[in-house]
Order: sequence, then structure tokens, then C-alpha cells
Amino acid sequence: MKKNIALVMGGYSGEHDISIASGNQVYGQLDHTEYNVYKIVIDRAGWYWEHDGEHRPVDRGNFTITDNGQTVRFDLAFIIVHGNPGENGVLQGYFDMLGIRYTTCGFYTSALTFQKGYCNPVVKSFGIVKVAESVLLYSMDDIKKVESLTLPVFVKPAAGGSSVATTKVKTAEQLMPAIREAFSEDHAVLVEECIVGREFDCGVFRKVDGEKLVFPITEIIPKGGHEFFDYEAKYQGFSNEVTPAEVEDRISKHIQEVSSKLYDLLGCRGIVRFDYIHDTAADELYFLEVNTIPGQSAESIVPKQARAVGITPAELYEMSIQAALE
Repeated sequence: MKKNIALVMGGYSGEHDISIASGNQVYGQLDHTEYNVYKIVIDRAGWYWEHDGEHRPVDRGNFTITDNGQTVRFDLAFIIVHGNPGENGVLQGYFDMLGIRYTTCGFYTSALTFQKGYCNPVVKSFGIVKVAESVLLYSMDDIKKVESLTLPVFVKPAAGGSSVATTKVKTAEQLMPAIREAFSEDHAVLVEECIVGREFDCGVFRKVDGEKLVFPITEIIPKGGHEFFDYEAKYQGFSNEVTPAEVEDRISKHIQEVSSKLYDLLGCRGIVRFDYIHDTAADELYFLEVNTIPGQSAESIVPKQARAVGITPAELYEMSIQAALE
């Protein structure tokens, strides 16, 4: 019998539309002769099954839908929700309680890695990669903590992605507005010293047979006046993404080695992407963040990395399903 796959997309964050784009891309790549694939959209107005232009309700009590009078239960959730509640462990905990398998990292890893203020000290403790100095703010009353840092700094929601509400602050006058904007997206804000260098990303995935795929690294080069990989640079074409990165082999291999180790040390599962800055002046690698549900649109980074080693998106997603079902 064909397996029932819930392709879960959307979410409650500013990354909702990006998640829908990723989900539609994945939907088009999955083998519909092997699986019954249902688009399940999470929205603040409710959860629904998108079918023939209609929105049909999802029973959140047991995560089922009704199709032609029959209850459909799912063998697997292919989670492609960026941000809350897909990347922060909420959906993973929900599916764990229901006994439904899923394609991403587990609850604990997802919750830890999503909160940058918690994840960064853990990564630093491993001693395999540097982490920029930072402070975590829970309210505007904590602003004095920022005095320990040196401008320029990045101000960002502590739990968030796609560089939503992220600002590069160069002057003291820019600091307060940037912090307020970040607080509009999250209850905690990370203020992090700026490391000058080249930005690199590396995707990692473990197959069902245990083989770990560490993909060729990508260099992110913002353009059009964008100083870093912000939302517009990511999704509106204001960056060049070079895969494989044109960099010395020793740097590329080091980034791959660190990514491979972090995947295991953080207890990752599924398709994961690690982001770094290489301080060219000091020749030091700095960890930026973990993306436990990286973008999967046609132009997203990890699919490009997979294609660079001869793996099509369809093959990557099939491997993801098989690893999750094992």
C-alpha cells in the first residue's frame, strides 16, 4: 500500500510564505506513484488540507483528515515549516506524542538550535569552532548588557530565521530602534558582535544506511548595497550564491569537518544547514547558526549543494523519507 505523507508547510512566523514556496517545490518533486502526498498548511487562522483549491480542516486532536468520507491517517510528516512551530520543536513534540514519524531533527535538538542565545554557548563549549561575543536580552531593561560589546553589532530575534528583523548596527543611535524591531518578532533578542569576513553555508544529511552526506560549501556574496545576507538578499536576488565555493581546499574541508561534527554533537537528523563567517584577516572560522529546516525552493542553497554532487532534489527528498521511516 502507498504511504500517506503529510507535507506540512506554512507556520506562524514571518517565514510563512517562504515555507509555502519550499513546500510547493517539495510537493512537485515527490514520487506520487509511491506516496499519497497531502499538502497540510499551518496558518494562524487554522490548519487545513489544501486540495483542488479548497481548504479542508485538519483534526489536530489526532492529526487526521477526511477524504471522501474516509479518515486519512499519516505514516510520515514531511515538515517544511520554517520558524515557529516547525523549527522550534513544537511540531516535533506534537508528532512524538501522536507516534507519527517526521523528517527533521527531534524535539530537543530543534528547540535548542532555534534559540540562538542558547545554542551559541553550547556550540562554543564543543571547542571546534569560534562563536562571536554576544548578549541575550529579554526586555528593554536589559539594554545595559550591550555596553560590553563593541560596535558594529548584529541585532536579531533570538529565535527566528530568514534574517527577519535583523539589523546591522554601526552607530549607537541605530541600536534602540533595531532592538525594538527585533522584539517585535520575538520575546528575546540577541545582540552579537560583527565578524568581518566571507559567509559560507554547508548542508549535511544522514542516509538510512548511516552514511553521512556533507555537501560542498556555498559562499554567500551580498550585492546591490546589501552588507549581509538579509531577507532581500536571500529572496529577492540581492546575492550571489557560489556552489561549490571558490575558496582554498583547506578552508572548504575545515568547514565540512566542523559541520559533520556539529551534526552529531547536536544530535541532528534530516537535512540540516550550518552557516559560518570566515574571518579572513585572522583566518578563523566563526559559527553563525543552524538551520534545521533549510529552504527547499528551486533556488535554495541545500538543493544546489546536492545537485553539485549529482543528487537531484527528488532523490534528496526520497532519501529523507526513507531515513525517517526506518
